[in-house]
Amino acid sequence: MTTTVLDGCAVVTMDSGRNEHTVGHLVIEGTRITSVGAGRAPHGLPDATYVDATGCLATPGLINTHHHLYQWVTRGLAVDCTLFEWLTTLYPVWGCIDEDIVRAAATGGISWLARTGCTTTMDHHYVFPADGGDLLAAEIQAAQSVGLRFLATRGSMDLGQSQGGLPPDHVVEDLDTILEATSDAIDRFHDPSPDSMLRIGVAPCSPFSVTGDLLEQAAGLARDKGVRLHTHLAETVDEDDFCQEKFGCLPVDYMESVGWLGDDVWYAHGVHINDDGIAKLADTGTGVAHCPSSNARLGAGICRSRELREAGVPVGLGVDGAASNESASLLEEVRHSLLFARAKGGPKALTVRDSLEMATLGSAKVLGWDSEIGSLEPGKLADVALWRLDTLPHIDIADPVAALVLGAQPPLELLLVHGRRVVERDRLVNLDEDTVAREVQSASTTLLSRSGATR
Repeated sequence: MTTTVLDGCAVVTMDSGRNEHTVGHLVIEGTRITSVGAGRAPHGLPDATYVDATGCLATPGLINTHHHLYQWVTRGLAVDCTLFEWLTTLYPVWGCIDEDIVRAAATGGISWLARTGCTTTMDHHYVFPADGGDLLAAEIQAAQSVGLRFLATRGSMDLGQSQGGLPPDHVVEDLDTILEATSDAIDRFHDPSPDSMLRIGVAPCSPFSVTGDLLEQAAGLARDKGVRLHTHLAETVDEDDFCQEKFGCLPVDYMESVGWLGDDVWYAHGVHINDDGIAKLADTGTGVAHCPSSNARLGAGICRSRELREAGVPVGLGVDGAASNESASLLEEVRHSLLFARAKGGPKALTVRDSLEMATLGSAKVLGWDSEIGSLEPGKLADVALWRLDTLPHIDIADPVAALVLGAQPPLELLLVHGRRVVERDRLVNLDEDTVAREVQSASTTLLSRSGATR
């Protein structure tokens, strides 16, 4: 068992007391944190590797609660479209993906998440062409190659255009195929253990791309298997109109009718949820993945993050698919969540620590992983981001949390996942970034050529 000591850094723990240390230390033995405290670390620990972290800030690793990794190779398309226009433009392109393309896209996307301080990501993959191969396994391989903790959700669509849905018929599956494939994915890959690096969730795509039967049966399957449920909800006004026309109610009420409220459920976006809907989420412990950059890029609106948090709804942050957030930086979402909330609700809407909390402990709660990750305290898994704040962009910012949240992205001195080094001095440890970039470029060129799309 290796021992790593981060010595002399500022520390934001996100523990129950929200303790912080201007000068502090962490001791990590194997995969878990064994000590966090003020002052310099005790010296002379046997077989320990000491990291001089002077000038740095240690935070829990950031946790991404919503993403579509396959979209990494379709960035920069339909850049001036609404959500529904964007989807109808890109569905024909996405319908041509295969496992090689998904592996390259996921490797690129996960690599950049790591470089922006992310230690755990989920992915919502819902496009499964009949001849595409084993797409879920491809993105799992990508996460393992980078070294991130991963919650892969088996998504699905069964409501094509001929049945009144949004996606073209050739990218949807039938109900039995979906349920069988989802059950198989859980059986093959889900690891529920406390030290897990890989978990599986169940994630039909959205109310406008799946049937009520799929939502109900998917919920039953997930609960039988003991895994979590995820979908898009209340992202745009168009979705409100769709639900009112098709179901005679608002999106949250519809999801309640098909059994999709509970502390095992989280929704992506949640932009257009009224007070009654917020109360229902709070009463049931249903979570929200707030994706501020994507919502702004598509003109969808600004999530009511302050009201959700004040009501007691678990709220985490997500970058969303890279085709609607070309930056795909989780640290940028921390900043944008703060700025957008204040632009809408004034300077007291969120604090810099509120925004950082959403990306760490808040996101861990949304994913049901908060007993193991999301804070720096003894017994937790050693997922740690160490940010260098003693260079020109940050050296004179008095509050290190303000420096991280409001300043430019600082150099990432070290990223530990499960106690293992994944990023060191702003470079990936396990992969060569130039090689990853070339593979992404090749996959993007192949996909666009195959689909007939143009840049």
